[in-house]
Parts: sequence; structure tokens; C-alpha cells
Amino acid sequence: MSETTTGKLFLIPARLGDDIKLEVLPISIKKVIESTNHYIVENEKTARRFIKKISPAKTQSNLVMHTLNKFTDEVELPNFLAPCFEGFNVGVLSEAGCPGIADPGADIVQIAHRKSIAVVPLVGPSSILLAMMSSGMNGQGFSFNGYLPIDKQERKQKIKQLERLSYEQNQSQLFIETPYRNDKLLEDLITTLHPNTRLCIAVDVTLTTEYIKTLAVFEWKKIKNSIDLHKRPCIFILHKD
Repeated sequence: MSETTTGKLFLIPARLGDDIKLEVLPISIKKVIESTNHYIVENEKTARRFIKKISPAKTQSNLVMHTLNKFTDEVELPNFLAPCFEGFNVGVLSEAGCPGIADPGADIVQIAHRKSIAVVPLVGPSSILLAMMSSGMNGQGFSFNGYLPIDKQERKQKIKQLERLSYEQNQSQLFIETPYRNDKLLEDLITTLHPNTRLCIAVDVTLTTEYIKTLAVFEWKKIKNSIDLHKRPCIFILHKD
């Protein structure tokens, strides 16, 4: 009797929005989804819908899904990988973009490494990298900072800190905000940053409504009322020369 081969953990990127064609995803994602029935997902309903679009003939009743979000008990996580030791592959499926990058997934990947489960990242869209690529800023030195503080005073202090760090280390600074607070963040950025600091705003990346522009802060002040960032996924990048 041969020993069961350990399954792999596949990190599966998703589209950045529903209004773009599936062609933005490589064929490798389709192949993995068609052969995988065990998933770790942020939201089961949207994950099933995404899988249905990728592989319409796949039997949904065969899918086994575990939810991974801020409410998931960490004690449960190792159990999510149990199918790997039965010879089945497991897929981590993001809501949008790449698992583990500004998204849940890193904890599962860490456990997989400890348990000697092979981790396979699949190619797919990352709004962070796509924004950086199109910003014209320092692609050899940049840092992603996640969310800035909610408190207005703390947020302004963080903005000044990131601007100082950018200048001292020639390092572009990326960050995001909850979509319904984008406009307030933009207002804080243009009132806090030096007028000549460059600011890139990348909205709805890869969607039909995509908007990506890099200007000096003093230039953003002139056009801020002409753009609407409310409830739109957005990447902000600053760089002070």
C-alpha cells in the first residue's frame, strides 16, 4: 500500500471587480479550480459565485468551504488544512486580488509551512502592484502600510511620518482606506503633505471605471472636487523627493 501524497495549498487570486472579463485571470487558475473541491474563503457566497463563473460545469455540492475572516477562531485554522494530509489540494480564495496581500491568508500559509505543506501562489491581479507599476514612483524601494489610523489627529501624524520616511529613504509609501472614507483621507493628504510631494491615486484598478493619476499635492488641490472616490477601492501612494 503506497503512502498518500500530501496535497498542496494553492493561493488563488480573484478579479478586482465583477465588471471585468475573466481574461484577466490566467488559465492556471481555471485548471486549479476545476480540480479542487476544498477551499478556505472570506465569504462563501461570493466564493461559490466566482467558482461558478470560472468553472460552470463544476458541481457545487461537492465543494467544502471554510470561512477565514476577522471572526474566525485561530484554533480552527490547522483543521482547514486537514484535507492536504488525505491527499487533497486546498485553495485559498480571496474576495479580490491576491490572498495574503492586504487580505486574509497569511496565517494559513504560515501553518502550511510549519506542516511541510507545499504552498503554490498563482498569478493574478494585485491592485497594490498594479498601482505601483503605474504610479511613476520608486519601484525599487516602496512600502505597503495597510490602513492609516481612523482618528484624524493620529492619521495626520502618520501621514507626516510616511512623508518623512519617503524623503529620508527614497521610499514610496502605499496605503489604503475603507472605501467610504476615501474622500476624507484625500482631504487630509492634501492639507497635510508638502505641496510638492507627489501623490498617486489609483481607483478601480483593472475595471472599466479605472482612474490612475500622479500629481503634486498642489495640483491635486486644484482638481480634488472633480473626482469621486466614495465607496470605490483605492490605492494611495506618496513620494517626497
